[in-house]
Amino acid sequence: MGYKIILGRNQLRGKNVLGVGAHPDDLEILCGGTLAKYAKEGYSVVMGHLCRGDKGHFEIESEELAKIRSKEAADAAREIGARSVCLGFNDLELYVNENSRKAVVDLIREAKPDIIITHSPNDYMPDHVATSRLVFDASFTATLPNFITEKPAHTVMPTIFYADTLAGIDFQPTDYVDITKCWRKKVKMLSKHKSQITWLKKHDNIDILEFIEVNARFRGQQCGVKYAEAFKLCEVWPRIKPRRLLP
Repeated sequence: MGYKIILGRNQLRGKNVLGVGAHPDDLEILCGGTLAKYAKEGYSVVMGHLCRGDKGHFEIESEELAKIRSKEAADAAREIGARSVCLGFNDLELYVNENSRKAVVDLIREAKPDIIITHSPNDYMPDHVATSRLVFDASFTATLPNFITEKPAHTVMPTIFYADTLAGIDFQPTDYVDITKCWRKKVKMLSKHKSQITWLKKHDNIDILEFIEVNARFRGQQCGVKYAEAFKLCEVWPRIKPRRLLP
């Protein structure tokens, strides 16, 4: 089964997934295989990025870098027939406030997700933590008709899954997704982010492609498959559903 775009009028109830990352490349690193698997199973997938990715480089200036990363994100999303959306906040200037909450509310109202995947609340840097909180707040607020923004209220209370932290530190999964058959697609998606492959080698001294493979093999060992991604369900009422929602 191939990858295809199912958006807009073709959206199906129960078949819409929204990934929300702080920066372009975060979703590919943390849940790219799962998003690829959703897309392959016919779900509509939107990949939302709250920040422009304008700080993550030694040599490229912010405005040029933001343009490069926008294209990288679009190219990565295209690999699985998904749509890439950036809300345009500057890196490390993302805060939980009225402005950012309304922006995320409109992202959710436009994407109409049944399922949202985002950062763990205890992830390693401020933009990730703020993104996690904004998704939690905005996904509830988006369902309230009297909270007026540019988009009409969402009619579904989305279930939230928190993606693994980097290296799985201080993260106890409730769910795993076997991404063995989508592994090469995840690698292709992340490989589109050439600016970040270079940046992470210089700034963090890691080969990010090797890094994600080690983590996926580790999570795979935990659940008996070759490659897996791990998640934690946001266990609050009324987001819990009596069926498995991950692919």
